[in-house]
Amino acid sequence: MTADPLSATTRPPSGTAAPLLSVEDLRVQITGRDRTVHALDGVTFDLAPGEALGIVGESGCGKTMTALSVLGLLPKGGRVTGGRILFRDAGGDGAPGGNGTTDLAAVPEPVLRDVRGNTIGMVFQDPLTSLNPTMTIGAQVAEPLLLHRRITRRQAWEKAQETLRLVGMPQPAERMRNYPHQLSGGMRQRVAIAMALVCEPRLLIADEPTTALDVTTQHQILELIDDLRDRLGMAMILVTHDLGVIAKRVDRVAVMYGGKVAERAGVRSLFATPRHRYTQALFAALPERAAGERTTLATIPGLPPALVTRPAGCRFAPRCAFATDRCRTEEPAQAGDQGHAYACFHPVRDAAGGPADDRAHGAAAPASTPAPVITPVPDGTGPAADRTAPVPDRTAPVPDRTAPASAAPADRDTLLDLTGVTKRYALRANPFARRKGAGDIGAVAGVSLTVTRGETFGIVGESGCGKSTLGRMVVGLEPPTDGTIRFAGRDIGALTRRELRAHRRDVQLMFQDSYASMDPRMRVGAILREPLVIQGIGDRAAQLRRVAALLDDVGLPRGAVDRYPHEFSGGQRQRLGLARALALSPSLVVADEPVSALDVSVQAQILNLMRDLQRDRGLTYLFISHDLAVVRHLADTVGVMYLGKMVETGPAREVFARPLHPYTRGLLDTVNAPDPAAPAAGTPLTGETPSAAAPPSGCRFRTRCPAARELCAEREPEPAEPVGPGHRVACHFPLVPAARGPVSSG
Repeated sequence: MTADPLSATTRPPSGTAAPLLSVEDLRVQITGRDRTVHALDGVTFDLAPGEALGIVGESGCGKTMTALSVLGLLPKGGRVTGGRILFRDAGGDGAPGGNGTTDLAAVPEPVLRDVRGNTIGMVFQDPLTSLNPTMTIGAQVAEPLLLHRRITRRQAWEKAQETLRLVGMPQPAERMRNYPHQLSGGMRQRVAIAMALVCEPRLLIADEPTTALDVTTQHQILELIDDLRDRLGMAMILVTHDLGVIAKRVDRVAVMYGGKVAERAGVRSLFATPRHRYTQALFAALPERAAGERTTLATIPGLPPALVTRPAGCRFAPRCAFATDRCRTEEPAQAGDQGHAYACFHPVRDAAGGPADDRAHGAAAPASTPAPVITPVPDGTGPAADRTAPVPDRTAPVPDRTAPASAAPADRDTLLDLTGVTKRYALRANPFARRKGAGDIGAVAGVSLTVTRGETFGIVGESGCGKSTLGRMVVGLEPPTDGTIRFAGRDIGALTRRELRAHRRDVQLMFQDSYASMDPRMRVGAILREPLVIQGIGDRAAQLRRVAALLDDVGLPRGAVDRYPHEFSGGQRQRLGLARALALSPSLVVADEPVSALDVSVQAQILNLMRDLQRDRGLTYLFISHDLAVVRHLADTVGVMYLGKMVETGPAREVFARPLHPYTRGLLDTVNAPDPAAPAAGTPLTGETPSAAAPPSGCRFRTRCPAARELCAEREPEPAEPVGPGHRVACHFPLVPAARGPVSSG
């Protein structure tokens, strides 16, 4: 199959060809020391040759477990207790081109070893942990060939280098001798893809291949996978929680919940007419659905089931606003047809307003009122049916809210002011030598910005552009090389050690990886008390009362104080990270990618919580993210960084509606909109970001800019306001009418 992978109509629908993979009533249990988890319970789907299937759902719903089951890579204590995994063309010896059909759930381990990396390749979620740190890149890519092909080491090395070139690795001959830690995140992901493809498999399983990557690297990786699928005629299973990726990259979708497939349909059908109430709730939680209206995001109360026991009835019933007694006692059967199947007693109404398939289930529609969305509640329990609200009318004109939602009068005082802030890191020719001798890296190069009290200032840009370094300087973890950082009128670079400690009460950092930022040997109560103890605030009783109040604020039970970080879900740990940041009642919170690795429903809960706390406490946020939809929803003002420079700043609504810098426009065009029918926005960014150790002359973006001219190489552009006050851009030729001419000074 060489058809366009983005078009569902160009792939053969399921059933027109013998399936390459058939998963039939798959059941998986994981037995631990004191409990058994029923991880999968009756999962069924087919995958045709050349087809792409997306598997979506919240964390813990069974997506990754389904992918791992196909290759027999279950965790310790895991075993298949029922069902079949039929793989056609596995061959008797695992070589491509075989004619047999093998039940991968029943074959011995030697047969699975012949299939893994040979006829079925897998790209794991975290390439850094899935790559061997003691082996070179070349050795790791060549390893599957040496295991599955009768070729010499020289031939395997040459084939590995050719595969690295195929996946777009720059300078593949040199990279072959590098180790994983010497590569960027995007390059490591390319290595993982090369390892999965080097034996030219029939099926590629990609488990969250773009999680935590910036939009341009994500786009490049997904384009690469699509191109290789067409070249090699591969089928693909794409596991992800990113609905934008699913909308543009697969042919069919399986929505999983509680170890079961809740809904299965073609990608266009699913997004246009979702039937299961869980699918509807996932779509409602997308920040894109509320970005233009600045409304509270819809969320799903509670958590997915733990699956220690098989729940009675529909597994989504405890969190569903439409659940009835029947839903809680009787498990719904699959309804619909082969093209769009779902298991729900109260499916979503169709566009005409009538019941979709309620009669087929023998249940009446819940009501004739507009369909409710699920409003946010803490990660606890309680009847979801009492927490509903009417869906906003998405077809109504959006009010013109050019002013920030949290805007105070125009004379608000400035809380944070950066002027010409620069951060350089010295390079050493020999990492073990004391003397410097290899130049330096300019991580941040002359950034100036102003943040006023009570606003959210969003910073976006690709990985390596200096966003996190800038945040670390603001909180005082890194001193600036040049420039000044003023907080509430005071230059923090001139503070004494004692004054700096006091300053840190007012500025706190919310880390990207909340789990890694907490001591795994400390209980939550001690973690939250620690800032109060260090700053000498209150006695023990007052500190404990403060900890209890913090848990109330972030929607966690007070009993959490006696638990360890590993006992919480990802979303709950992020709530703990926010609670710790708020322990000292700061004025400014620097949030560094706080929701980048969270699924859409948990992400919505955290974003709503941050906005509620900002409103109640008057907080100011410096919000760092590569997720443009999240920044658009949350931020009042946005700054766009590229290679250490701030290239555009302005009101978020205006910057996203009318970007002036070609880099900003390219970022927006690279985003995967969660709508399969949406046309391409424009020309996505291409090319690699230059090295910060040797940035291009003049405009740093000129090497990737389609509109670059000689002036761009000769002179660095100065920030200007070509369309009005407040919207600044550093570009000789901004995206404004040509009559305005180049905008530059000096």
